[in-house]
Amino acid sequence: MNGAERPYTLVAELTYRCPLRCAYCSNPTRLARRLPELATGEWQRVFGEASALGVVQLNLTGGEPLLRRDLEALVSSAAGLGLYVNLITSGVPLALDRAVQLARAGLDSVQISLQDVDSEGARRIAASAPLDQKLIAARAVKELGLALTVNVVLHRVNIDRLPELLELAVGLEPERIELANAQYLGWALLNQSSLLPSREQVETARVLAAAAREHLRGRIEVSYVAPDYHTGAPRPCMGGWARRHIVVSPDGLVLPCHAAHTIAGMHFDSVRDASLASIWRESEALNAFRGEGWMLDPCRSCERRMLDFGGCRCQSFHLTGDPRAADPACRLSPHHDRIAAARAVPSGSRRPLQLRTPSMSR
Repeated sequence: MNGAERPYTLVAELTYRCPLRCAYCSNPTRLARRLPELATGEWQRVFGEASALGVVQLNLTGGEPLLRRDLEALVSSAAGLGLYVNLITSGVPLALDRAVQLARAGLDSVQISLQDVDSEGARRIAASAPLDQKLIAARAVKELGLALTVNVVLHRVNIDRLPELLELAVGLEPERIELANAQYLGWALLNQSSLLPSREQVETARVLAAAAREHLRGRIEVSYVAPDYHTGAPRPCMGGWARRHIVVSPDGLVLPCHAAHTIAGMHFDSVRDASLASIWRESEALNAFRGEGWMLDPCRSCERRMLDFGGCRCQSFHLTGDPRAADPACRLSPHHDRIAAARAVPSGSRRPLQLRTPSMSR
């Protein structure tokens, strides 16, 4: 397979359309340049090809996947293939009747995001404050017997309210709470100076998350994703470039992660032009950072090179201009000073948030 391993998860970005405008959104910052979304039949073919490759889990995401009118048909097709189907949503709009239809179609689990604990905080980060709708959606998921994950993206605007966010999330009785510090790509990179929390804030959050994990052990799983800007060690992004995850964009590009198409000079193949299997095995872009041959020092000789795989290729490109470079989040990277400079931005010089551009409805 040219170094390709068996993929376990397909991340299907069904649309870039979304009713929210989150300032940390991972979607492209230039939405107008995208091609039309894949049609129902195209997605169904992709699901079948993914299953044949060995994929066992399907994450339906966006944008907001609930804006796809064919979502029930897509869920039904995936469930019929034996895939575990997870819906990643803002929860807006998810009325009870639609939740029932999705459950009947074969949906297994739902991840709902919370931006903040009140309308003011939510509106500041997402230009909207549908907290009540999110809570109604989460309760509907539980009533239908579906597995529920509550996701909270942490950043400077909300991290000090983590105790209240945890209380709100626990009250929804999810199976899992995911506390994920923002990854500074896409819109989050544009807003880095306003979103990046201080080291003290991050450490306080880590301690609170650890305490919650222990307190809720055996009842609710608590996951805490640390911010690599403060740890000195990069994340093994997506488990490594094109190792276990396949991402397909709304317009059909096959990617190793959500932001890979932002790396200048890289061409990603489309499921409109070739089968998913052939792209997974033969794509020049997907093979570019598999294995160790591409690595530069210090990654080439580092004992952690097959643990973190050199970190995030997208972050390397956006911060250094070279996707082969060691992720600057690593303390050993010759470009680590750029991370240190980002952490050192004084509070008074932080810019107003740039909210995600509203995507065009269709």
